[in-house]
Amino acid sequence: MLLRHLRYLLAVADHGGFTRAAEALHVSQPTLSQQIRQLEETLGVSLFDRTSRTVKPTDAGQAYIECARRVLVELEAGKRALHDVKDLSRGTLRLAMTPTFMAYLVGPLVRDYVARYPNIHLEVFELSMDDIETGLMDDSLDIAIAFDQVRNADIESVQAFSESLGLMVGRAHPLYESQDTLTIEQVAQLQFALLTPEFFTRTCIDAYFTQVQITPKVAIEVNSVNTLLEVIRHTAVATILPEPIASGDRALRKVLWAGQVPQRAAALLRRKNNYHSAASLAFMDLVLGTGLS
Repeated sequence: MLLRHLRYLLAVADHGGFTRAAEALHVSQPTLSQQIRQLEETLGVSLFDRTSRTVKPTDAGQAYIECARRVLVELEAGKRALHDVKDLSRGTLRLAMTPTFMAYLVGPLVRDYVARYPNIHLEVFELSMDDIETGLMDDSLDIAIAFDQVRNADIESVQAFSESLGLMVGRAHPLYESQDTLTIEQVAQLQFALLTPEFFTRTCIDAYFTQVQITPKVAIEVNSVNTLLEVIRHTAVATILPEPIASGDRALRKVLWAGQVPQRAAALLRRKNNYHSAASLAFMDLVLGTGLS
């Protein structure tokens, strides 16, 4: 059995048939069929049900396909390990962040990381939690900054830091120049634009409002952090986002309110029992160690 057989097997499974798989692999369909037959003869089982219009894995085939995926992921990790350079004179770091962290954290982190390790090639992705977990498991990502509410037991979560969520407004809001501290009752009277409920940050906000027993007036819901910031810049509504996002260059100002403010915890995520490159270990040290300058 060769690695080629495993790649051909996964191509047929992913494309749902031999014709599309052969096109994707740039081989002829008879060649592909022959290779799958060889694999089935070696294993002594049928891997695909060919009796229907679409080619589907048999039960045995499905079990073997899952194992084949894991094997290829591990082999790719091994290939990267061979090319890793411990002195960080070269290498690649594939980093992901969820959107609210990307909005303010990526700039300082990249600045400090590149200053320390100028020869490391950085690939930075803005992804949802689901996509981050998928990327870590299929080895298309090395590390991520997100939340510790991971669903996959094979992903390691290391708490990085905690931060406050702040009430902020743009120049169009009457509170932009205010120095007053709002009461919870006054906060309850504000019109809000918030991220949609699928964002974990929104979950933290909703939990906070439930805790203080008020129902916010949510006039606008947005599924993009950048879009939400544009809305706040140009309308007389407030929002709640990580406090570092409120800055003069964004034309946003933090408004103080009485009592404890909402909190959220950030975590570094990576795949358990996987090879961790020197570049990713250095990134983890940057976040957990000296921090940002």
